Amino acid sequence: MKHKILRQQDLTDLIAVVVGTRPGIIKMCPIIRELSRRGDDHLVIHTGQHYSHEMDRALFLDLDLPYPTYHLESPRHCRLHGEQTAEMLKGVEQVLLEARPKLVLVCGDANTNLAAGLAARKLRITVGHVEAGLRSYDWSMPEEHNRVILDHLSELLFAPTLRAARSLLDDGVRGRIYVTGNTIVDAVRQNLEIARKKSQILKQLALEPQGYVLCTVHREENVDVEERLESLVRGLEIASRELGALVVFPVHPRTRQRLEGMKRPLEGSEVLRLIDPLGYLDFLAVLADARLVLTDSGGIQEESCVLQVPCVTLRDNTERPETLDVGANLLAGVRPQRIIEAARTMLARSRNWDNPFGDGTAARQIVHASLEALTAPEPPLADDEQRRGLVETLAEERSPHPAEDR
Repeated sequence: MKHKILRQQDLTDLIAVVVGTRPGIIKMCPIIRELSRRGDDHLVIHTGQHYSHEMDRALFLDLDLPYPTYHLESPRHCRLHGEQTAEMLKGVEQVLLEARPKLVLVCGDANTNLAAGLAARKLRITVGHVEAGLRSYDWSMPEEHNRVILDHLSELLFAPTLRAARSLLDDGVRGRIYVTGNTIVDAVRQNLEIARKKSQILKQLALEPQGYVLCTVHREENVDVEERLESLVRGLEIASRELGALVVFPVHPRTRQRLEGMKRPLEGSEVLRLIDPLGYLDFLAVLADARLVLTDSGGIQEESCVLQVPCVTLRDNTERPETLDVGANLLAGVRPQRIIEAARTMLARSRNWDNPFGDGTAARQIVHASLEALTAPEPPLADDEQRRGLVETLAEERSPHPAEDR
């Protein structure tokens, strides 16, 4: 097709689901399953942002998902944010021109989603942002740029919580807002059952339930700043000794590269057990039976909350403040003493907090709203009556504003 944009009459009644990272695949898998269950026409585009076997093909096999209809290869060679985003933007645009879906669904805040959202917007294809409205209020984070931009260019905004919906209203977005819950609840409930049947990882690693602490570290602000990474590692080692628990540390490839460059090697540590990245089902099994999780991952903050596993976040802020509100999580940053204090506090808490992310029907609600958008004569925009209802609901909730928590 030679046109730079697509007209409504050029488009087909097709939903394109875009993935490219492991967290994105996990959160979109309930939506893919729901579309398949209903027999609705859809395709899956993989941008290639994550490309290792553990973070890509093995995940589709583990989850019994069909492999994506389209898989971009060139982004795997890109190192810089702009280069990677541009390559994915170009690749997704070419796929959209060929497939001509009427709606593109993206999830989260990775470069994958920004690239796909921009490609669709430029072609005048409706964009639905799953997990809209999350805010860390930390403009130094690349993820914060991506999620804010995506919220402003999307017509369908699927907010996981009322708090996220309020952020969207405060930002003055133009799209239509739906409070659906978070698909992570759907995913954990569906996939933990699979993990319990398939995974033998605790036996393979000789781990006893509640006998270890799980740790993950991958964010740029932690692993690419030598002083922060060294401080974080010291905190992990001291916490392990004081808590009397082994820290099991599946190491992200970029994190391993940075750790190998440290002055003090960690291989062979008596208190930190460094292992290769785990497949998703194995990781879910290890997470579910952990005594505590120490992480800088947003998705793991949510998963641990749903699984009733205490969490300490190795960051100074979070775009998942709901986990703080219900008592499932504490912010610790990377200072050793603060990590230890937060770990002790979380271990002393009862694991009886409420799940703030919905009842496990998010995928069903998102698919329903998406199919309604497909049949609409024009792309959906903000609905004043719907927004007034949200404002009234939020006023009744009177929950604290994210900025007031910090």
